[in-house]
Amino acid sequence: MAASPDLFSNLDFVASQNSNQKEKFNMKNIIIITGASSGFGALTARALAKAGHTVYASMRETKGRNAPQVEEAKKFAKDNDADLRAIELDVSSQESCDAAIQEIVTKNGRLDVVIHNAGHMVFGPAEAFTPEQLAELYDVNVLSTQRVNRAALPQLRKQRRGLVVWVSSSSSAGGTPPYLAPYFAAKAGMDTLAVVYARELTRWGIETSIIVPGAFTGGTNHFAHAGSPADKARVAEYEAGPYKGFADDVLKGFSSIVPPDANVEGVADAIVKVVDAPFGKRPFRVHYDPTQDGAEVVNMVLDRVRAELLRRIGLTDVLTPRDLTGQSKSAA
Repeated sequence: MAASPDLFSNLDFVASQNSNQKEKFNMKNIIIITGASSGFGALTARALAKAGHTVYASMRETKGRNAPQVEEAKKFAKDNDADLRAIELDVSSQESCDAAIQEIVTKNGRLDVVIHNAGHMVFGPAEAFTPEQLAELYDVNVLSTQRVNRAALPQLRKQRRGLVVWVSSSSSAGGTPPYLAPYFAAKAGMDTLAVVYARELTRWGIETSIIVPGAFTGGTNHFAHAGSPADKARVAEYEAGPYKGFADDVLKGFSSIVPPDANVEGVADAIVKVVDAPFGKRPFRVHYDPTQDGAEVVNMVLDRVRAELLRRIGLTDVLTPRDLTGQSKSAA
C-alpha cells in the first residue's frame, strides 16, 4: 500500500515546527548512501543534498564505468548549491567499506546517517539460477549491509547517536509473483536483519527506519538491468513447456497494477522526511507502494507480533532508542 498520509502529515508537521530550529535538532546530517550511482540511490542522494545535508553518494569504479555519474553528481551539487559528494565504495569489499567510512569521519569528525540502498535484482525461473548466482545476489543485497555496518557502527556507537536507514522491498512481506524468487529471498533476508539490528542498536542511541518501496516498472533501471539465469538450457525447458511466454506475462501483470502517476521520486522524498524528523520521532517502517501489494498490512502484524514477544520477555526498552546526548559518553 502507499505510504500512510497520516504518517507523512505528521512528519511534515514536525519539519515545519522545527524549520527554524535546525541547529537544535542537528538537521544538517553527514550521510552516506550505498548504491547511489543510479535509481533510488541517486534520487535519494540528490533529494537529501537539496534538503541541506552533506551527502556522500557511494559507488564503485568512480574512475571507471561510473565516472560519468561522478561528474553528474558534481554538476548537480554546483547547479543546486548542494553538498553532494561521490565516494568510492564497493559493498562487496570490507576494505573498501572501511576506507570510505574512515575518509568521511576524518573529513567531517562524525557520521550521522547510514543508508543501505545497494542491491541488485534478477528475473527468471528459480531453477535456472545456479547456487553461485544466488550466493552473489545474497552478497550484494544482504552481506553488503553487514560490511558497511561493521565499518560505520563503531563511529555511531561512539557518538551515542545516529540513524540507520534500510531500503527494503514490499516483496519481503507482500505479494510475490513468480520468476523473482532469488531477489525476493535476498530482500526478505535483509529486512529481517534490519529488524533485529534495530533492537541491538537502541541502547546505543541509534535509530532505525526501514523504507519499503513497492514495485516500480519505470523510473529506475531496476527491471531493465535485472540479471538473468546462467543455466539457459533450464530456461529453454520452461519456455518449451507450460511456462512458455510466462516471463512476459509476469512483466505485463506488474505493469498493469502500477498506477500511471506512480512517482518513483516519492521513495526519495520519504527518506528525506525520515532523516529530517527529530530524534525519537522517526517511524520504524515507512511503505511507499503504489501497487498496494499488501506488504503494509503484513508488516504491521509482523512488527506488532515481534514487539509483543520482546515485551513478554522483559526487553521492552529495546523498542525505543535511548537519548544519550545528555549523558556522559565513554568509548564505544
